[in-house]
Amino acid sequence: MSFARAIATVGGLTLLSRLAGFARDILTAAVLGAGPVADAFFVALKLPNFFRRLFAEGAFGVAFVPLFAAELQRNGRATAVAFAEQALAILLAALLPFTALAIAAMPWLMHVLAPGFADEPAKFDLAVAMARLTFPYLALISLVALLGGVLNALDRFGPFAAAPIAFNLTLIAALLIAPRLGLDSGYAMAAAVTLSGVVQVAWMAWACRSAGVTLRLVRPRLTEGMRRLFRLVGPGAIGAGVMQINLFLNVVMASLLPSGAVSFLYYADRLNQMPLGIIGIAIGTALLPVLARHAAASDEPMIRHYLSRAVEFSLLLALPSAIALGVAGEPIVAVLFQRGAFGPAEAQATAWALAAYAIGIPAHVLVKSLNAAFFARQDTSTPVRVAVIVTVANVAIGLALMPALEHVGIALATGLTAWLNLGLLAAALHRRGFLHLDDRIRRRAPRILAAALGMGAGLLLGAALLAPWLEAPATLVRFGALTLLVGGGVALFAGLAQLLGGTDLADVKAFLRRDTPESVPPAT
Repeated sequence: MSFARAIATVGGLTLLSRLAGFARDILTAAVLGAGPVADAFFVALKLPNFFRRLFAEGAFGVAFVPLFAAELQRNGRATAVAFAEQALAILLAALLPFTALAIAAMPWLMHVLAPGFADEPAKFDLAVAMARLTFPYLALISLVALLGGVLNALDRFGPFAAAPIAFNLTLIAALLIAPRLGLDSGYAMAAAVTLSGVVQVAWMAWACRSAGVTLRLVRPRLTEGMRRLFRLVGPGAIGAGVMQINLFLNVVMASLLPSGAVSFLYYADRLNQMPLGIIGIAIGTALLPVLARHAAASDEPMIRHYLSRAVEFSLLLALPSAIALGVAGEPIVAVLFQRGAFGPAEAQATAWALAAYAIGIPAHVLVKSLNAAFFARQDTSTPVRVAVIVTVANVAIGLALMPALEHVGIALATGLTAWLNLGLLAAALHRRGFLHLDDRIRRRAPRILAAALGMGAGLLLGAALLAPWLEAPATLVRFGALTLLVGGGVALFAGLAQLLGGTDLADVKAFLRRDTPESVPPAT
């Protein structure tokens, strides 16, 4: 599969997952609103999700995929599968007791995760009970991440990218079925989180079997390969998960604010994660195994080519996304979430947080590519050093802005420190002589920015013209107006980018057709 097709596969399936996620969030907003129950559920969801993104999908992916790919290339599939089986055995041996311990210690963990909840005993107890239902999801999704790493290393990106769809569909089913059965919606959603993990494990096991890989349960042994893997996992967790660490700390800080702050940040981050998931994760997922193979072969020209194309794709998609969410966030939030228990005040508070988060979208997406350049060379320590600096800066800026801007200050700190993360990583790559971008991306980057700014101006005008329909009582009318606004923005950006020379449709088509690195000429 070509690099561009891999990005398209992961991005397309992630888009479907995000759309299902929006359907879930729309139902959640209508049923739970942005009050104490919603705050408790989102905190309960944040804990296993934090560990999932930090270790299971973040650290394990960046450590496991290069090592599994190297075993596959040097020693064949049987040896690589044996390596994966040992990784699975040690993962289970670590996760099962950790999960049991965390469930037992949940009241103490909640004091760390949401210290502000201690002032509201009912909300605190509700969050503890829900978190005990959601936390087993961590062990299940870790298995999914391991199986997904195997498939990604085999250039089968689709199944792992599709797995989160099951998560969203399971929670949607819980929201729809719980009232009919007389069950509490909050508790039903918490239980559905763990149930979705079971569904995803079954799906990934089937996908691996279809690819000719079946992992057996073996006795865990601390081989040299496993030592190497877990030496990379710890730093990889911090380096790849700096954004997740910051979002986790955002919840801690938001719990100190009045009720609703946690929910405002959650809903804003859900929209913020749309481009990050579709673009950043897709590019990072597709780029890592490609760079790992060329790094093993010391093929610097091809590393330069693929890194340049990753940066180009990142800018082409992330810049307009950031500007769109920044200038048109309020109508987007209102149309998607404003109904039932989620009113105009909640929509406006969420939109301001979204605009603050959006500032960092291009940087977050580009960081995925730069991190892949380190991880492909099995360097997880440099991103760690950068992550520590960025995390400290995020907390310091967030605490400084909270008194004046409340939850918006927390989101703004995350957006601003994303650029600090990008700058430090780029400087480290440059010092080592690894940041070689070709002339094409240097020429096109400012033109992409100009096209995105032009689109932003068009969206402001379009939102003003469509205001009567965006605020109409009928849901279908509002969704139709929002579709027209978003579609118009996409068309305007595409036209401006082509006109200004920010992209060339012929280049995109040619790159999508290429299946082998050897067929890719140097970009000039």
